[in-house]
Amino acid sequence: MCLFQYDDDPEPEEQVPAGPLYVPVRPGTAEVVVRLLRTPLGARTAVGFTGPEQLGAVFGAEQPWIRLSEAALRSMTEPLGVSLLTIDPTFTAPAVTGAAASRPVAVPAAVSAVRGATAARTA
Repeated sequence: MCLFQYDDDPEPEEQVPAGPLYVPVRPGTAEVVVRLLRTPLGARTAVGFTGPEQLGAVFGAEQPWIRLSEAALRSMTEPLGVSLLTIDPTFTAPAVTGAAASRPVAVPAAVSAVRGATAARTA
């Protein structure tokens, strides 16, 4: 974030609390458990949505949720080592299933040819 604020800069220097969030949960042993996700780079993040429509667009209409403040969500996830909070994420990828994870990946012929030529030069 930029340390300087300019007259035409629409963003404030300090982050404003998001207000009550719709937080996706899953059934737990006692009550419900807050769902944690991963960013595209693999960091764990808590997620919250500003409305049930945004949550439903990502997780589906049947996804259970609870309302939490940003501060409450952060205090629940920080002991787990999760300090990142993503609000209104718009894209999620489906989980990799066991069958898809164990299936070999096809390498294009051009890549195989380059690998073969490189191996021949080093041998």
